[in-house]
Amino acid sequence: MEDILKTIYSFANPEKAKILQRFFKTGKGQYGEGDIFLGIVVPIQRKIAKQFSTLALNDVITLLRNPTHEYRLIALFILITQFKKGSEQQKKAIFDLYMSNTFYVNNWDLVDLSAPNIVGEYLQNKDITTLYIFAKSSSLWKKRISILALFTDIKNGRFERVLSIAEILVNDSHDLIHKAVGWMLREMGKRGGLKEEELFLKKYAATMPRTMLRYAIERFPEERRQFYLQQKKI
Repeated sequence: MEDILKTIYSFANPEKAKILQRFFKTGKGQYGEGDIFLGIVVPIQRKIAKQFSTLALNDVITLLRNPTHEYRLIALFILITQFKKGSEQQKKAIFDLYMSNTFYVNNWDLVDLSAPNIVGEYLQNKDITTLYIFAKSSSLWKKRISILALFTDIKNGRFERVLSIAEILVNDSHDLIHKAVGWMLREMGKRGGLKEEELFLKKYAATMPRTMLRYAIERFPEERRQFYLQQKKI
């Protein structure tokens, strides 16, 4: 454990850390309040995770619970690698560990890089009651996990579960949920679900947050974009 901590810290860049703390909104009252950064770029974090990919699960969880952002992201990269290579029993253990430690998956990059690869993959042929519970929770990050996990469904051409979570979140008040839902709707349209996306938009375009709508229709032809944007003016 000491080796990985020293390795991570050896790449610290204080100037870059200041930039990242502003970018990830770590100020008082912001969504990432109190998050600590070392200033390590993601490609280096991936390399460190690869170097320590066989780290014991207990140590990975200790890393995930560290207050420093990069330690948590590296822990998640290690979990993803171990999940992909693991047996069904090991995958379940990693999924359960992840779901019981979502308190520490507490910024949008941590969610976006891990939820599809662990939660989404594990739940492909399973009940998603937990995601419905997450979508209805008061936790910003649980709500983002609930929709981002289903990016895996989208990649596999499955859209029904995505739309069911999107319906729960369609009137959420937080900008990061607006962006997440709009992004998933856009990806659904790109990957064979354009009909399903447009049916959703016809139902909700007039009432969904503008940011969500703009993300969802970003790749539409201009005439079609304007059609949906006009719905907001009604």
